[in-house]
Amino acid sequence: MEDHTISRKKFLGLGAAATGAALFSGIGTRAVANVLPEESKALLKEYLLTNVRLEDGFEYNEKNEVIATQTALYNIHIADGKIKNITTGKSFLKVKTIDAKGLLMLPGLRDMHIHIDKTYYGGTWNAAPRKGYTVKDMITLEQKLIPQLLPDSQRKAEEAIQLMKSQGSYFARCQCNIDPVSGLKSLEHLMAALEKNRDSFGWEIVAFPQHGILYSQSEPLLREAAQMGIDFIGGLDPTSVDGSMVKSLDSMFQIALDHNKGIDIHLHESPPSGKSAIEYMIKRVEENKSLQGKTYISHGFALARMEPKDMEKIAEQMGHLGIGVITTVPIGKTIMPIPTLKKYGVKLMTGTDSIVDHWQPFGTCDMLEKAKLCAQLYGWTDEYNLSRALHIATENEILPLDHSGKRVWPATNDEANFILVKASCSAEAVARLPKREGVFYKGNLIAGDF
Repeated sequence: MEDHTISRKKFLGLGAAATGAALFSGIGTRAVANVLPEESKALLKEYLLTNVRLEDGFEYNEKNEVIATQTALYNIHIADGKIKNITTGKSFLKVKTIDAKGLLMLPGLRDMHIHIDKTYYGGTWNAAPRKGYTVKDMITLEQKLIPQLLPDSQRKAEEAIQLMKSQGSYFARCQCNIDPVSGLKSLEHLMAALEKNRDSFGWEIVAFPQHGILYSQSEPLLREAAQMGIDFIGGLDPTSVDGSMVKSLDSMFQIALDHNKGIDIHLHESPPSGKSAIEYMIKRVEENKSLQGKTYISHGFALARMEPKDMEKIAEQMGHLGIGVITTVPIGKTIMPIPTLKKYGVKLMTGTDSIVDHWQPFGTCDMLEKAKLCAQLYGWTDEYNLSRALHIATENEILPLDHSGKRVWPATNDEANFILVKASCSAEAVARLPKREGVFYKGNLIAGDF
């Protein structure tokens, strides 16, 4: 009988002929991505991943409290980018076999708010002091910086994509400057970088008016960008930057409606203006059903700074209309009310924001780290709640086990987007941040030492 087994060394070797593994300074040894070359992809069209650890259920004490997570080893049959079957015991499939050696399989991660079109990442270290910290101060700074960043922005975006892969993300929502300084050049460079990774990475693009829709008269540019394959129309602080909440938000909504796009606004404003902006957005989304489930508020600091009773009312409305919140999980004085938003069914996602740029230098692109940060901020220190924290980093907030301990992921016909880690369960993975041994997108290994 033919031996179909592939050793881990040989499997890793499939990526050795790629354009090269990239080692990124300042992020750590995890940031090594072995990208599979085109000629190797046929070998991974169908295979059996054996000895994969999956979560099976919760273990309870006499008080019906979750004290541990039960797991077992399985075989995962992957073909054409999907999970075809999940079995136990010896398999007789005549396909290539890869031994996962008991590594834990978790859902792939998604970085749903990141700026890689104007990053310093991949260049020289730069943490120069800046004058002023308001958004308008930063706009003035960007007007000088962007012409310096544009010539090399595609290469840096490509390196940032490799970093995201190495940290377990197979998908990103990329915010891209649309402004009078760069015109559409930032978007063109970003799209070129993403296109080079089409077979190993997924994405969405937000046309983001970083210098204000009204403040920089960017509406015509946004309308041009809307015809270039972007997914969302962005906006920015309609009162403090644009000076007219209603006019700014109406402009954003109309562009999205005219071009059948979603909405993803940067809203940094505190109450009362931030609260009023959210309430107006709720009204507009209620009037336009096509935007329900397609509208997002990034940052949304007003939610953390308004009266609790007002926030609960707004959260209930947002949950009902499918208005999501994307948070970087800030620390310090502004603690986002994630538990309350979750309570009312508000869709929650997280993202890096900046890796290293003129805004801040602390980004790691590790969405598992964001889940851990949630657990730390909200006191989720027990097995059950640590396992729940992972929801903020996965597609549709999917978790391996539902609230009752029934396994809901992975399932037959799911896309094979997952990570493999040395951990006993998702709770441990969130708490301890293990190395991403393998990162898979549509069944293909896109990063890791596996």
